[in-house]
Amino acid sequence: QVQLVESGGGLVQAGGSLRLSCAASKGVFTIVTMGWFRQAPGKQREVVASISSGGSTLYAASVKGRFTISRDNAKNTVDLQMNMLKPEDTAVYYCNLIGRPNSWGQGTQVTVSS
Repeated sequence: QVQLVESGGGLVQAGGSLRLSCAASKGVFTIVTMGWFRQAPGKQREVVASISSGGSTLYAASVKGRFTISRDNAKNTVDLQMNMLKPEDTAVYYCNLIGRPNSWGQGTQVTVSS
């Protein structure tokens, strides 16, 4: 199991920015695809962005052009830069491996006020 700790959430006005960070516990992180997910109240968890070990990225249509995912394999971290935030981005955000079973961290709350 890779332990994951998310940070960087908070309260921001619509149009603002936040940068989330995820720290992984060990080096297997460097060979796997990582993703950022979010879960809004009453909704299912969804993936918003992913990044392969080689740096290829994919984004959900709802965040494309506003969010940027990046990773630092030397530091075992993956970040999510979120710009032009909207109230509908309000959710608990999680990072996790993609394609491999792993426990979820505690997540970080992002609240966007209108």
